[in-house]
Amino acid sequence: MSEKTPEYHHLSRHHHMHIHWNEFFDQRFSTIAREGTIVERTSLVGQIGLLLLSCGTGAWRVRDSMNKIARSLDMTCSADIGLVSLQYTCFDTGEQSCTQVLSLPSTNVNMAKLDRLERFVDEFAESNGEWTIGEIHKRLLAMNRQPSKYQPIHLGLAAGLACSAFIFLLGGSWPEMICSFFGAGFGNFVRAKMGKHQLTLLAKIVVSVSLACLVYFLAFQLLSQFGHVSWVHEDGYIGAMLFVIPGFPFITAGLDFSKSDLRSGLERLAYALLIILVATYSGWCVALLLNMHPHSFAVLHLAPSVLFLFRLVASFCGVFGFSIMFNSTVRMALTAGLVGAIANTLRLSLISWYLFPAGGAAFLGALTAGLLASIVGRKVGYPRIGITVPAIVIMVPGLYMYEMMFNFGLNSIANGAMWAAKTLMIILALPLGLITARILTDKIWRKVD
Repeated sequence: MSEKTPEYHHLSRHHHMHIHWNEFFDQRFSTIAREGTIVERTSLVGQIGLLLLSCGTGAWRVRDSMNKIARSLDMTCSADIGLVSLQYTCFDTGEQSCTQVLSLPSTNVNMAKLDRLERFVDEFAESNGEWTIGEIHKRLLAMNRQPSKYQPIHLGLAAGLACSAFIFLLGGSWPEMICSFFGAGFGNFVRAKMGKHQLTLLAKIVVSVSLACLVYFLAFQLLSQFGHVSWVHEDGYIGAMLFVIPGFPFITAGLDFSKSDLRSGLERLAYALLIILVATYSGWCVALLLNMHPHSFAVLHLAPSVLFLFRLVASFCGVFGFSIMFNSTVRMALTAGLVGAIANTLRLSLISWYLFPAGGAAFLGALTAGLLASIVGRKVGYPRIGITVPAIVIMVPGLYMYEMMFNFGLNSIANGAMWAAKTLMIILALPLGLITARILTDKIWRKVD
């Protein structure tokens, strides 16, 4: 690329002002990155850190990548990272320093983009910062502008697949699965459409969850009219809203807490709780309007071997669907699906046949997912978090969360507290399982330095 000679400076009109990175560089685009000014090198570190943060990954991974870039540019980096913002200072060997504060308008989950960014960081570190400023900007701009791999219709189908599998694993049968497929599919399709118009988080949750429950109800009415389906299958409407489960912020919050990144952990936990409260409250309001009440699912009379096989298939489909919703590549989603199928089937088998407590089984399931992801990740090179989180999202007790909100909404405090306690035991166990696996398999991550 030739010398940068902008004739004017662009000022963003967005509330979160967009940064035109290339306009803040005084050097030629042909300049080697290591030879740039302290401000330019610091800006490169921040630009890459902000792109990683936009993928939904935790503070440890963002800081680790920023450190790799800073070392390659002969600098030391100290960063404080949150959910949508980061503050950091870079020091170079010439006794100079530069501090920047950067933020995002919102957070999202994008595993394909995270995979490309991590490969970029590793390649840059191997080159020891010998790339030109122009080359770096060109590659980062291409990654940032690359659209989602999937259209709203694909995300709707993925949500339908994931939630219909989810409802079977919770004890539902074919009527609940069919209605959940249409309800969740339509709900996530609408959410993806709203996202393309950059509508706010709460609006997307309220509208998509409400429509998902309504479509489930309509699909159930059709089945009951023409398929003579019993009213007891009405309870599966909970499955239609499980596509909004905030698995990534929940799990990364636990991982951040374990590394003493309290700011990031608290912000991610608050974000996840906000989504859960708004989603369950929306579902509760729709259920009251439609006179739907959650009850226990009818018992599935299946032989143990058949149930085991169906759980394997359903777990794979559920994890695969969630992976696609996280914008993973198909191969990454298939990998996560295989890991999740083994880990979740183990968890359910421990509960069903060995009367294991749900919290203990969740810990062992997450531990298994973490250990398998460590083995697989070394062979295929995918980000570990892109395999582990989809694999254990299927274990998040969305049904318990809704039962808790439903009972609290009816002032049934004792029942609500019971469901809250059940939820808490599993929610605590899942990140603890991943943390244990990470400690056992990652010698860098297990240390505080």
